[in-house]
Amino acid sequence: MEAQAQGLLETEPLQGRDGDAVGSADFSSMLSEEEKEELKAELVQLEDEITTLRQVLSAKERHLVEIKQKLGMNLMNELKQNFSRSWHDMQTTTAYKKTHETLSHAGQKATAAFNNVGTAISKKFGDMRYSIRHSISMPAMRRK
Repeated sequence: MEAQAQGLLETEPLQGRDGDAVGSADFSSMLSEEEKEELKAELVQLEDEITTLRQVLSAKERHLVEIKQKLGMNLMNELKQNFSRSWHDMQTTTAYKKTHETLSHAGQKATAAFNNVGTAISKKFGDMRYSIRHSISMPAMRRK
C-alpha cells in the first residue's frame, strides 16, 4: 500500500510504461465535447507559453553571458569569488569562532611552555659550561 501511495506523490514526469499507461487510457469518453475543446485550447496555450518561456530564458542567458564578458568575469573569477564568499561565511559561524579562539589560546599556552623549556635548557647548558670550565681550570691552577 505504501508503494502505491508513494507513486501517487511522485513529482517526476511520466516516462516509459507510465506514459504508455496514461496514453492508452481513454478519458475522452468521460468528457463532453465542450470540455474537450476547452482542454485542447488550454493545451495549445500551455505549449505556446512554454515555448515563449524557453525563448525568454535563452535570451536572458545570452544577456547574462554578455554582461559577464563586459565585466571581465570568467569561470576562474567566479570560482575565486565563490571561494572567498564561502570562506568568509565559514569564518563568521559560531563554531569557527569558538574553534579559532580555543586553538589560539592553546597556541599561546604551547608557546609559553616551549619558552619555559627553552629557558630551562639554556640555563642547564650554562650551568654545565660553567661546571666544565671550572673543572678544567682548577687542575691547571693546582699545577702551577
